Amino acid sequence: MKQHEARSHLPHQLIHDVYVLLDDGDRRALSHVNLTPLEFNLLLQLDLEQGQRLTDVGAKLLCVKSTITRLVDRLERDGLVKRNPDPDDRRAQRLILTPRGAAVRAEALAMHNAAVERRMGLLDEQEQEQLTRLLLKLRDGLAADLAAQQTVEAES
Repeated sequence: MKQHEARSHLPHQLIHDVYVLLDDGDRRALSHVNLTPLEFNLLLQLDLEQGQRLTDVGAKLLCVKSTITRLVDRLERDGLVKRNPDPDDRRAQRLILTPRGAAVRAEALAMHNAAVERRMGLLDEQEQEQLTRLLLKLRDGLAADLAAQQTVEAES
């Protein structure tokens, strides 16, 4: 492996390792309210009134339809969300947060925020700011690269 490749592979591996550790910490924090990180992120997308189309929620969470359906089935069974017909499209459904779902989401958010503060507290304020700048730059570049790839795929 060339030296340049080795330099670019190490940050990728480290970001992956950090992701795995953060995900595990999120799972542990959210287990107290019986939610997975994906279920928690789904609840964060919803409100008590308008809700979101199932397809839009799936797109935001980068999930295929079958995964969203399974998640929603479980959350609906637990009384955290409900499906309503979309008034603008009879074929679509809107997902709405229930009052119980709002309460669970608030509790989960408090637990998650405390866990994030504890874990990110490993870095001082200046280190957090530097990391944030670098991650924003990387995220924006990756998003632009993805958009360019999707354009190329759509044209071919």
